[in-house]
Amino acid sequence: MTSIVVFDYGFGNVRSMVRAVANLGLDVSLTSDYDAAMAADGVVVPGVGAFEACAEGLRRAGGDQVVYNRVAAGKPVLGVCVGMQVLFDDGLEGGIRAEGLGLFGGTVDRLDAPVVPHMGWDTVEAPETTAVLRGVERERFYFVHSYGVMNPSADGRHASYFPDSATQTSITWCDYGQSRFVAAIERGSLTGTQFHPEKSADAGARLLRNWVDSF
Repeated sequence: MTSIVVFDYGFGNVRSMVRAVANLGLDVSLTSDYDAAMAADGVVVPGVGAFEACAEGLRRAGGDQVVYNRVAAGKPVLGVCVGMQVLFDDGLEGGIRAEGLGLFGGTVDRLDAPVVPHMGWDTVEAPETTAVLRGVERERFYFVHSYGVMNPSADGRHASYFPDSATQTSITWCDYGQSRFVAAIERGSLTGTQFHPEKSADAGARLLRNWVDSF
């Protein structure tokens, strides 16, 4: 049976993610154990809260090394919400710049919109190259966030962790207010979603199934 670890570092709606994965009939565990996370078929990195706190919490728990080493080995990782944001170079919140994992280039910044946070269901614009959104490209997903990545690039400061074969990057977009931000990003074995698949009903379940089927 396919094994999934939801990495527990103190941030994120981990229980809802565990339930969503379990509902797919998969073997899921909630742990911060390095060996268990490296041995699993897939790892989910959730995240809720401030960018800097999540990034620091992930490092304290050794989650940064889990992500780096799994990416280098071509093993699947899915970052969700702030768990996706910390995959980028930097986060700018409250005038303070905090360092992310730097696998993707770009800065997490406040959304430019009359009402923040961006909360509720919204459509996304997926490229033809997407794997995780196949079959649900025109569905709505559930967002809760005040910050996003508006200036992404494929290569962050630590993009050298990607194997040479992981050259294609697929970016899914969403528009809110004056901001056009990254709703999902895929490169090699690394995937991130700004929205919450575990809260996105059938479309979210299909996305998680697509992710698992890519292993």
